[in-house]
Amino acid sequence: SGDAKDSVGLLPGRETIGPLLLMAVTPVFIFVLWHIMFHCNGDMVLFYSTVTADGFQWYGAPNSLFPSPFDPLAWKIIGVYMAVELLFMKAMPGAKFEATMTAKGNTPVYKANGMQSFLGSLALLLGLAYYGVINPAVVYDKFGELLMSMNVFALLFCAMLLVKGYLAPSSTDSGSTGNMIIDFYWGTELYPRVFGWDVKTFTNCRFGMMFWALGILCFAFKQYEDLGHISSSMFVCVALQLIYITKFFWWETGYWCSMDIQHDRAGYYICWGCLVWLPCVYTSQTFYLVKHPVQLGTVGTILNLVAGFLAIWINYDADRQRQFFRKCNGECTIWGSAPRMIIAKYTSKGEERMSLLLASGWWGLSRHFHYIPEILASLFWTVPSVGITENQVIPYFYVVYLTILLFDRAWRDDERCRSKYGRYWEQYCDIVPKKVIPGVI
Repeated sequence: SGDAKDSVGLLPGRETIGPLLLMAVTPVFIFVLWHIMFHCNGDMVLFYSTVTADGFQWYGAPNSLFPSPFDPLAWKIIGVYMAVELLFMKAMPGAKFEATMTAKGNTPVYKANGMQSFLGSLALLLGLAYYGVINPAVVYDKFGELLMSMNVFALLFCAMLLVKGYLAPSSTDSGSTGNMIIDFYWGTELYPRVFGWDVKTFTNCRFGMMFWALGILCFAFKQYEDLGHISSSMFVCVALQLIYITKFFWWETGYWCSMDIQHDRAGYYICWGCLVWLPCVYTSQTFYLVKHPVQLGTVGTILNLVAGFLAIWINYDADRQRQFFRKCNGECTIWGSAPRMIIAKYTSKGEERMSLLLASGWWGLSRHFHYIPEILASLFWTVPSVGITENQVIPYFYVVYLTILLFDRAWRDDERCRSKYGRYWEQYCDIVPKKVIPGVI
């Protein structure tokens, strides 16, 4: 429905305490993560002893926890990056795409040029680096300042979205919960647009996901600058992530029909998360590898690449399978047989509508099976970075975080579907009894 009050899931405390706690902790945590990797060699024990030592300066010093938010180069990099991505959203060719109609009768319309923008961004970065116009390694050196500048921008941006949602919403898929804290955290609009630009496409796809790709390439440039070569672990880590991100932009129209877009409003949770959290946390393994190269050997390199690629392909094929099934209106074969399905009826705006729930193929294994290969893929591009020794487990944070995020999302999606489809969802659950892990949970 896109209502903030409808947000439920595996994790408790979603009314006021949870959002307040997350908004207090997450902006600090990203700098803790950066500081541990950049100043403490990835060692959490060293970080603790450093920040608790007498004379530690929290702000203003070269080794302080919080970098300056007034670094001109950081703001220049962010400003140019955002301008290019906003330009690509408008200028790159792409077909018109209509997403799923909302419960209030609004149909979001997009320009499907994600892959064009992705390839254009990669070409621009590599081309400018090749001709010496820019030095991508600077992104590693200035990453703390970049995160601080992103944080300041994102908080102001979320405040602007809150006021916009109150005064000038872009559609009827908007409204207040009556609690300003919840409104700021979950957002007031489902599909806000500013000067014709779709906000969530920009924050989620063209800033967050695009930075993920460009950022890890910049970190690889930094390792090359330091060592004169790219380690096998860096190659595996970057290659698998680029394959995953390429898959994302190839499937961007499917993402526009996903839970992130269709149900989560544009507030701190989505927008700050994609503007700050994603660039920091999702690139953390690669950032760590810059100063901690690992040579995997030929066999280790091949095994990691093959296993990671297989996990990414399964994740993609599961999404493709469901999309194909719905496009064919169920008149197709799944894994060589007629698909098992539930014809689910529901009411929207007083009208009875219908959805097809696939219970065959990947979707017959568990109701959210596609999260398993996604978690495994993240593990395969993290494993090359380090072994769990010498207090250096920080590269594995992303895997732990992603696991919690996706399991929570599975619970949230289940509750929404149960509310939407009622007894039809119960029938579906009888056929596919497990939420995520087949035969387990």
